[in-house]
Amino acid sequence: QVQLVESGGGLVQPGGSLRLSCVSSGNAFSSYAVNWFRQAPGKQRELVAGCTSGGITNYADSVKDRFTISRDNTKRMVYLQMNSLKPEDTAVYYCNAGNAYRTYWGQGTQVTVSS
Repeated sequence: QVQLVESGGGLVQPGGSLRLSCVSSGNAFSSYAVNWFRQAPGKQRELVAGCTSGGITNYADSVKDRFTISRDNTKRMVYLQMNSLKPEDTAVYYCNAGNAYRTYWGQGTQVTVSS
């Protein structure tokens, strides 16, 4: 079974940057797609960015050109580099990994963008 642990959240000013990290346990990390989701108060959880096992990335329109997802299979890590942050980016961010048969979630890390 895979366990995911996020870190790197915090309070930043609008226009600032933050990098989220997620470390995975298990032997099959390189075969999984990895994703970042977020959930703001009173809103549904939404997909922010994803990366397939083959390295194909995709982004929500709201974060395209500002956020970058990356992975390091040797370290079993996934990252989300967030630049030009806006107040509407405030949410709990969750890392996710899985395939067609199973999915795993981290506990979430809070990101607050405020002046």
